[in-house]
Amino acid sequence: MGLGLLADGRWVSEREQEDSQGKFIRPATTFRNQITADGSSGFKAEAGRYHLYISWACPWAHRTAIMRKLKGLEDVISLSVVHPVIDQNGWEFSEEPGCIPDTVNGKDYLWQIYLKADEKYEGRVTVPVLWDKQTGAIVNNESREIIKIFDTQFQDLAKSDWYFYPENLREAIEQTMDKIYQPINNGVYRAGFATSQTAYEEGVTDLFNALDYWNEVLGKQRYLCGEQITEADWCMFTTLLRFDPVYYGHFKCNLRHIWDYPNLWNYLKELYQIPGVKDTCNLDHIKRHYYISHNKINPTRIVPKGPIIDLDSPHDRG
Repeated sequence: MGLGLLADGRWVSEREQEDSQGKFIRPATTFRNQITADGSSGFKAEAGRYHLYISWACPWAHRTAIMRKLKGLEDVISLSVVHPVIDQNGWEFSEEPGCIPDTVNGKDYLWQIYLKADEKYEGRVTVPVLWDKQTGAIVNNESREIIKIFDTQFQDLAKSDWYFYPENLREAIEQTMDKIYQPINNGVYRAGFATSQTAYEEGVTDLFNALDYWNEVLGKQRYLCGEQITEADWCMFTTLLRFDPVYYGHFKCNLRHIWDYPNLWNYLKELYQIPGVKDTCNLDHIKRHYYISHNKINPTRIVPKGPIIDLDSPHDRG
């Protein structure tokens, strides 16, 4: 996430986010190098070599934080956490509670990291960012690829036995992540950032059709790809976590709450209650980010106190 961009070597605080029909457009990520266990990619999985830049507020970055936590890679991959509110300079490093300054490059803003990696870089400045301390380069800023790197290439360095990309489910995992991306993960933004009624209704309709579908699927099996938690579930989780506190009201995704879907609601609670996951869930950062940063949607910047949600209550997914 990030509402500005770099152009001609300088930071521009505003960018166009929609097409001529008012539809939200999400450009592709730029840095797509891979880390491999054997180093054949040019980037070898090594302890202490890589640094992860995230925001607790961002669902894409949150995926990578969850994977780092569950794999037990905290001592292997260091971390910086930006301030939850995007100002005119984009994502900012801070010592506010919940934030971790840039201890690797000593920068004030994330866009400075992008320029350090490529002084000619032009485009969006987004989290997550996986940084290579050894070469001074951004390895990857695509969340789906970063979680796979952590899950599959750091196995020998991981302190945990969790593995979310089993060989027998890989095709199903990839297909599922593709299937939830546009209508759900990106669908909330298609609704929330739409600037025409037609674009909004298209986004919100696709979103709830997909939620209806997956609620039905989860009535027949425990997780998205069957009876085992996979990377696809963590891609779904970070959107569901933000749905009732933010997307329902702020992004006008208000046909139903997630708690109105029995299977999705209990599935969300089960994933949240897995040891370590709630440590990565900062609802204060999430709410302040959306309600304060998106001043075109919420010009008063008032952050609502509710809703009251109990994600620690018992679930029925056993």
